Amino acid sequence: MKRPKAIFFKLYEDNPEQKKIDTIVKILQDGGIIIYPTDTVYALGCSIMSRNAIDKLARLKGLKPGKERFSLIFENLSHVSEYAKNIHTPVFKVMKKAFPGPFTFILPSTNKLPKLLNTAKKTVGVRVPGHNIPRTIVKELGNPIITTSIRDEDEIIEYSTDPGLILEKFQTQVDAIIDGGYGNNIPSTIIDCTGGEFELIREGLGEINTIL
Repeated sequence: MKRPKAIFFKLYEDNPEQKKIDTIVKILQDGGIIIYPTDTVYALGCSIMSRNAIDKLARLKGLKPGKERFSLIFENLSHVSEYAKNIHTPVFKVMKKAFPGPFTFILPSTNKLPKLLNTAKKTVGVRVPGHNIPRTIVKELGNPIITTSIRDEDEIIEYSTDPGLILEKFQTQVDAIIDGGYGNNIPSTIIDCTGGEFELIREGLGEINTIL
């Protein structure tokens, strides 16, 4: 059976239309996969509460379910401790300075995460993007969304910046695509906090000297 084409939403960051947000949240609650803008590149995502959607997302990225390295998008820092632990004072202070912004922090995960993701992975990437659309979606959804950038292994590919090209590429592979304008083509800066110190894993859009 032919898969229906993705619903295409035009949203404005300053004032995303509530009716459209409600529809997107319903798609996520029903196990759908969406493409949405962030403060860095466009990303694929689904609700952390949908096991089927997480597996579909892994397959879409060419990954074996349970082996994926996805991050979570939060509205703010208030619910991070449900999914990540060992957020000591120095780490919390840096995260508070960095968020919302183009950073991903790798932290030890709580026991809640492996159960949801069906994985033995003991770490989680945490994002609070400096973009109102994904934060609004998460707020209305009531739980984090899994996030993974639209990119290949080596570089950001061209269609990650242009919503029209994203639609062309993914319209039969996902359930909704959000046009939030042209995206950036630089990913987030990744900082590993699992070893007791801040370790720069990837230098991206976020300038690490502004937060450390």
